[in-house]
Amino acid sequence: MTCVAQTLEIIRRGSDEILVEDELVSKLESGKKLRIKAGFDPTAPDLHLGHTVLINKLRQFQELGHEVIFLIGDFTGMIGDPTGKNITRKPLTQKEVLKNAETYQEQVFKILDRDKTTIAFNSEWMNKMTPAEFIQLAAQQTVARMLERDDFSKRYKSGQSISIHEFLYPLVQGYDSVALEADVELGGTDQKFNLLVGRELQRHYGQKPQVVLTMPLLEGLDGVHKMSKSLGNYIGVNDLPGEMYRKVLTVPDKLLWRYFELLSFKPVEEINLLRDRVEQGENPQGAKKLLAEELVERFHGTAAAATAYKGAGNVLQHGEIPDDVPEVVITADGQPELPIAAVLRLAGLVKNSNAARDVLRRGAVYVDGQPEDQRFKLALGETRVIQAGKKSIARVKLV
Repeated sequence: MTCVAQTLEIIRRGSDEILVEDELVSKLESGKKLRIKAGFDPTAPDLHLGHTVLINKLRQFQELGHEVIFLIGDFTGMIGDPTGKNITRKPLTQKEVLKNAETYQEQVFKILDRDKTTIAFNSEWMNKMTPAEFIQLAAQQTVARMLERDDFSKRYKSGQSISIHEFLYPLVQGYDSVALEADVELGGTDQKFNLLVGRELQRHYGQKPQVVLTMPLLEGLDGVHKMSKSLGNYIGVNDLPGEMYRKVLTVPDKLLWRYFELLSFKPVEEINLLRDRVEQGENPQGAKKLLAEELVERFHGTAAAATAYKGAGNVLQHGEIPDDVPEVVITADGQPELPIAAVLRLAGLVKNSNAARDVLRRGAVYVDGQPEDQRFKLALGETRVIQAGKKSIARVKLV
């Protein structure tokens, strides 16, 4: 293992907060192989790149010689994590949770070392807990303490309902750390409350409290909201190579270096050189292509990375606009400009307004070969080559 200072530098990269760093230093200085825990509720069948921000950090701990526990919340998944929700989340059935858990295990080993990873299910200990023991667990927190959570507090003040079972979620997640005797727990910044509950419960049960390491939440392709399959702004671990490549090239320029920091395994020095070149005027698409190739290779292999651009759409496939693009003239009806959704519909590139919103949401609209979103407008007198999806493309003039 590297020295403590070097280890801390690796752990800090991309991290948001370490609570408490002095405690982590003491644990590292002990020379003990630490038990690193991260929990995932299998609420959907597929992982996306937002999930991998945390999984990448787990891989770093493995490379530093520590024991990684990938905890599948098959019990908590049936409660439903209330974090960040303004309504009660619909609990999943056991059948749904177990089916999703199977795909999680397949996908996670695209990053983690299978031989160095322990897969655990929290139903293993929660199903054995008696009603009396569960009541004792619930007694460790007060309603006032639970209402300190921002999402619970907002819902309470606005008169929105909070179900009793939602208060149980942080307790169960915290007890997982007791059951696993975790030294360190990783989670997103939105999980901080739950992670700290784990520290409190470990103290109650006579254990040394875990160190909490929070990771940033990765924004999705819309550049605003957290990456989420339900919002359609995600890049899936199981996306086909061409689709993954295409989506990475639609990452908003303002988020490019955040994506590099949280997703790339390239040395910091190499990323800084790329950033310098872009800041000096180089097209950021070149850096996006490097990131796209790296991610496709990680999840699909070297051969797929070398040919992924071929499946990324007509414009991206050759890096230039084809010569045989059909020409379409649309009228502005007295308007100085038209929003891209209207342009797509009037030019016949999509069937209707719903289809226009769909391709824009998926990041599948390109103007002159560059990705654009719903904010783009075509000005009167302009002619632009516009592509919607992989096949619909036209040279559109607004008159």
